[in-house]
Amino acid sequence: QVQLVESGGGLVQPGGSLRLSCAASVSIIGIYTMGWYRQAPGKQREMVAVITSGGSTNYADSVKGRFTISRSNAKSAVDLQMNNLKPADTDVYYCNVDMSRKIVWGQGTQVTVSS
Repeated sequence: QVQLVESGGGLVQPGGSLRLSCAASVSIIGIYTMGWYRQAPGKQREMVAVITSGGSTNYADSVKGRFTISRSNAKSAVDLQMNNLKPADTDVYYCNVDMSRKIVWGQGTQVTVSS
């Protein structure tokens, strides 16, 4: 079955960059809509960026122009390039895949933006 594993999180100073990667256990990239979400303690999980099977993308207003979601077919992964990071971007980031009858989530990776 499909499993998602996130990587690339860590500690970065404001204005810095990180690249998150979500690797799929099977070849689902380009077949289903996939996305990146983030959640802070006590807050509702929110959409950061999504990419459809056709390659169309959507971003949260708070990250538009700074984050870029893309597919990496060679490594069966979907990446999130995060530039000009702000302290408000500090959260646990999760990737997911929407297979209509089943939604699979990764375990999450911590992103901390602090000076």
